[in-house]
Amino acid sequence: MFTTNPFDDDKLREECGIFGVSRAETASAIVALGLHALQHRGQEAAGITSWDGHDFHTHRAMGHVAGNFDRDEVIRGLPGDTACGHVRYSTTGETSLRNVQPLYAELNSGGFAIAHNGNISNAMKLRRELIRRGSIFQSTSDTEVIIHLVATSSYRTLLDKFIDALKQIEGAYSLIVMTPEGMIACRDPLGIRPLVMGKLGDATIFASETVAFDVVGADYVRTVEPGELVIVTNEGDIRSHRPFGETHARPCIFEHVYFSRPDSIIDNSSVYSVRKAIGAQLAIENPVDADYVIPVPDSGVPAAIGYAQQSGIPFELGIIRSHYIGRTFIQPGDKVRHLGVKLKHNANRALIEGKRIVLIDDSIVRGTTSLKIVQMMRESGAAEVHMRIASPPTKHSCFYGVDTPERTKLLAHKLDIGGMQDFIHADSLAFISIDGLYKALGETKRADIRPQYCDACFTGDYPTTLTDQDDVVVQNQLELLAERVV
Repeated sequence: MFTTNPFDDDKLREECGIFGVSRAETASAIVALGLHALQHRGQEAAGITSWDGHDFHTHRAMGHVAGNFDRDEVIRGLPGDTACGHVRYSTTGETSLRNVQPLYAELNSGGFAIAHNGNISNAMKLRRELIRRGSIFQSTSDTEVIIHLVATSSYRTLLDKFIDALKQIEGAYSLIVMTPEGMIACRDPLGIRPLVMGKLGDATIFASETVAFDVVGADYVRTVEPGELVIVTNEGDIRSHRPFGETHARPCIFEHVYFSRPDSIIDNSSVYSVRKAIGAQLAIENPVDADYVIPVPDSGVPAAIGYAQQSGIPFELGIIRSHYIGRTFIQPGDKVRHLGVKLKHNANRALIEGKRIVLIDDSIVRGTTSLKIVQMMRESGAAEVHMRIASPPTKHSCFYGVDTPERTKLLAHKLDIGGMQDFIHADSLAFISIDGLYKALGETKRADIRPQYCDACFTGDYPTTLTDQDDVVVQNQLELLAERVV
């Protein structure tokens, strides 16, 4: 049985990853390799759908890509020169096979397969309306709403039906769609979730990150622009549609901080280089006297290198990470649960004993891991433990495809920085400023009007309407009022 690692519940989970290829021999094998490269974006489930010119074929499974798609018989069961795939974390809908993507349906125009990275923030309202009109849902995923909107659209062509569906949804989406006519790749008008385009010989490839192109030997071509639909026909013709007109991009800033692999390129910038720049800016804003700069592996490593280079404090590996715990670890009993952090991280006692150390991490979510890491350092003899975070305090939940805890469970929502420092028992705690983060990304500062990125998890400035959340708030207020009347 697949279970989530209980020691990974203090990180923001990396939404999902999508990969598609059109007009390539053994397309499904290429997709499987691409999904391997995107495994960090979703580790609960994986799926691939292929098109052989006559029929669609799908294989979906819980767990990792390896073990599910590294067998010849599985790939042989996914024939055709066009295929798309998905790795998933459950941000909307429960963890079950019926929600694993790509989702597939037979429409009046033929087969329709869809892989989605993001979250539709008015999905519940649309779902209620569609059910009232007679739609029958097979999953609890917000992605299925798109299928029903396409199926019930009054427009004539499939492309127009699809655009009609997109214009009814709110929130964040990068999509890869397969139909008998070809492949469509698109991003929401704000470009919140990433999507890039590449070439492998005559084949056209789409992926959440450029690192997937490196793995399959493809060349990066360009970013799919916010609000753009790229259509690849079965004959190889490529067309671009922009049904939303001019848009103001607000891509997710956390892709640079944590989600994307450091060897990826986002908007022509190396993620690794940006994270080093974030660490350098963090050192400028929050210096400290110490003997070593130590990353919390693995996500804190590039920022720690930047911090060390800027501050002149030596970079050392004071925490050693085990790469074998995985995310299928059997749930331990309560008596050993508190020891779980040492299964993943262990202190390099010989290095840190008697030393003043600066711990660098990408973020603090609930704070429980930071507390255990600081405690581990003290138990190993560290003289001082200073915590520096390569992002501003995470005070708000994400509704755009990131599995964030409820706001009330975010440590930065409950406590100020002094309170957070006391909670994790550090000698000092500091975060990079929001303007400092933007500066590390090449901007002068965060724009007061129409900011350059979606940074709602830090600022609470959500770039779209949150219809479903607003409905929940209203419903809760009505229920509270009813209780008072009674």
